[in-house]
Amino acid sequence: MIKRAPWQGLVAGTAGGVVMTLGEKAEQALTGRPDSHVPARVLERLTGLPERPGRQPLPVNWAMHFGQAALLGVLRSVMAQAGLRGPVASAKFAVVRLTNDQILENATGVGAPPSTWPRKELVVDLLHKAVYAFATGAVADALAARDGLGPGQRHAAARPGRHSDVGPLPRGGAGSSAR
Repeated sequence: MIKRAPWQGLVAGTAGGVVMTLGEKAEQALTGRPDSHVPARVLERLTGLPERPGRQPLPVNWAMHFGQAALLGVLRSVMAQAGLRGPVASAKFAVVRLTNDQILENATGVGAPPSTWPRKELVVDLLHKAVYAFATGAVADALAARDGLGPGQRHAAARPGRHSDVGPLPRGGAGSSAR
């Protein structure tokens, strides 16, 4: 599981980032909303790169945008490998994606808490991050499914539902596939 999750997560997160970006570009074409330069500003602050007033360099913006998408995909892949798959797992992951953005943006002083944003801007951000989370989840789940059931799924198969009398999987059975 630990060997597969990183590469599968990078693939899933990158795919989710591409889907989110395509959705953002379609939304911007319809609404006229300009590009956000927050990702570049956050990366400049995190790395000590020189800050530039006004428009940010596209390569720096994309490095943060896609780098963050790819790296967070590893966490979603770990979820899928453990057996946390499907729409509920992707909804949980959407919260992680939003939280990650807010920690980085607020800790660097680049962003403000979402509770202070205009509602329209907040809805757009939530929508795009949900698209990322569900697209990333779909790819992570599909890649993990090729490896069989995750430990959590095998535990659940022992007796459907949650029961106090069903103990954990044997130590050797938690990390191996049932293939």
